[in-house]
Amino acid sequence: MTQYLPPNLLALFAPRDPIPYIQPVVKLRHEKKTSGYTGMADLVNGLFEDPEETPPPTRGETREEKIMRKAKEREDQTLMKIQGEIEAWDPHNNMSSTSDAFKTLFVARINFDTSESKLRREFETYGPIKMINLVHDKKTGKPRGYAFIEYEHERDMHSEYQHINLTLYYHLLLLIALLDNYVCYLLAKKLV
Repeated sequence: MTQYLPPNLLALFAPRDPIPYIQPVVKLRHEKKTSGYTGMADLVNGLFEDPEETPPPTRGETREEKIMRKAKEREDQTLMKIQGEIEAWDPHNNMSSTSDAFKTLFVARINFDTSESKLRREFETYGPIKMINLVHDKKTGKPRGYAFIEYEHERDMHSEYQHINLTLYYHLLLLIALLDNYVCYLLAKKLV
């Protein structure tokens, strides 16, 4: 069938001339003659350190040890921050804090509609009150539901605390607690 094709198409199917063979310049590996394998001790003499000078291998920490280490670091940072804040905190410069923590009652669960005058009327039965700090939210101005009541005398505050610990006031139970310096710091610093 190909004999009927025109000569220009037959020329496309004609074989090309073979590629001429040229001798390689370098001998192949198996054709080279070598002196055989030799050791490398002569080449590395003095390059490596003495085994006695080698430091002991370091042990990497496991995942659990890493978690524990990071938790300990966070705890230490928090403790340092709290200690720094406690040392830097001056209650005399804070106008909203009480002057003496031993004369102060912390009253919680206060109705949000309760005013300072209502609290004064309720708690003044036990002694003269020096200051009432009804705590409000800094952003919204709404009451937070707790207050600090500072009496003029410590005995008045203790008589109040001994007579009632929980009081029914405006259909709510009030939680009344004594404050020491550290609790007073935490409440005044973080909540006020």
